[in-house]
Amino acid sequence: ARAARSPRRYARCERVTRLAVFLATAGYCGYFPIAPGTVGSAAGLIVYLLVWWAGSPIVEIGLIAAIFAAGTWAATHAERFFGGIDPGAVVIDEVVGMLITLAFIPVGWSEALAGFVLFRIFDVIKPYPANRLEKFHGGFGIMADDAMAGIYANLSLRALLWLLPEWFR
Repeated sequence: ARAARSPRRYARCERVTRLAVFLATAGYCGYFPIAPGTVGSAAGLIVYLLVWWAGSPIVEIGLIAAIFAAGTWAATHAERFFGGIDPGAVVIDEVVGMLITLAFIPVGWSEALAGFVLFRIFDVIKPYPANRLEKFHGGFGIMADDAMAGIYANLSLRALLWLLPEWFR
């Protein structure tokens, strides 16, 4: 027979799970009833405002790395909490995908909107190798496929800005 958990340990596990779910759902944005991934991507635009305000590539890299690491941890716990693989409520991956989409590109509203649309397209269609990355176990798989979609969207946005600069004036 296994000994019962102490109330203190149970409370600590419950707090960790609540923190993980809060992070994984991007401040509960993932609970939005319609298109939670799109809402999570919009939350990524709001987080990008911090990067834009800081105006530092070091802050940009640091924030992407920190959110990727924290998101991996949180998404792993959230999978257990929600009881499924890559639950729809987990949208922290969309936040990091949007940050990668807009990384190192001087953007205004029109460029940010174009990046948003491009990211959503690549996140939905998941071209190779993004479709393979989502097969990794746990939070890493949840985060990695959207990071790859963000890389695709970043490169596509750069190409769009180079080919059609008059659209973004």
